[in-house]
Amino acid sequence: MSRPDVPFNGKTVMFGGDFGQVLPVVRKGPMSEIVDSTLRKSYLWECMRDLRLVHNMRAQSDPWYVEYLLRIGNDTEEADGDGNIRIPDDICVPYIGKDADLNKLIDNVFSMLNANLTNPKYITSRSIVSTQNECVDTINMKMIGRFQGDEMEYHSFDRVEDDPHNYYPPESLNSLTPNGLPPHVLKLKVSS
Repeated sequence: MSRPDVPFNGKTVMFGGDFGQVLPVVRKGPMSEIVDSTLRKSYLWECMRDLRLVHNMRAQSDPWYVEYLLRIGNDTEEADGDGNIRIPDDICVPYIGKDADLNKLIDNVFSMLNANLTNPKYITSRSIVSTQNECVDTINMKMIGRFQGDEMEYHSFDRVEDDPHNYYPPESLNSLTPNGLPPHVLKLKVSS
């Protein structure tokens, strides 16, 4: 850490992500400014070593799915005129916009849940991914309802120090669910 002549004073820093897909935000900036703000255009880029992950470790037991993901990532999967990729029917659970669809998805991903509740491999080898925290919270609540045991409820205690004008009332703070933090009301099940 005592090397002022190198970036980050010599500390190893790791950046992750697909830099071709995640662009920085430049408010009201044209595409040229956005591209010029990327990590690849930074003076730091020449000091970095580019390492690429080539094996999807989570999907290695399903070779077809691994190849499918690679084709999508490499932009070689067939797409329509708008750039949309058709997901094969055999890996989809049909959606028609009803609450029953979420139950059908959970039943499909976590089939035989009650028989495998104590099997850590079963639980950790399955997931439902969503793009919005609100959807994740809904799925989590439905899943907790399916687990056996007594439900315990825990509430956060949110307040802002030095807020004499009450700009941040607890009701407002309690409605926030920042990424990586539990919700205001956390429900857990205790197995008997």
